[in-house]
Amino acid sequence: MDQSPPTTDDALASFRASIDNIDAALIHILAERFRITKAVGAFKAANALPPSDPSREERQIARLRKLAGEAQLDPEFSEKFLRFIIDEVIRHHEQAQVNGPG
Repeated sequence: MDQSPPTTDDALASFRASIDNIDAALIHILAERFRITKAVGAFKAANALPPSDPSREERQIARLRKLAGEAQLDPEFSEKFLRFIIDEVIRHHEQAQVNGPG
């Protein structure tokens, strides 16, 4: 039985396969998050609530910056990523206000 270490190409292919799996999971998680925020946007539109909630956004950012630090992920990067998502969600909520909740 060959116990030789994997070649550089095999090791790189293994790392890339893992990255591909994680990327796929991220896409599915983001899709689910946006399905839920779409429902939130419809609820807000139906109930004449504002499309954004700055105090919640700030609490979320602070919470996720803390989690990022605990996970050894750059909190600045995590905040930029979350702000990008929040901005997109708010844009969807604003569209729901204009187009109606359904």
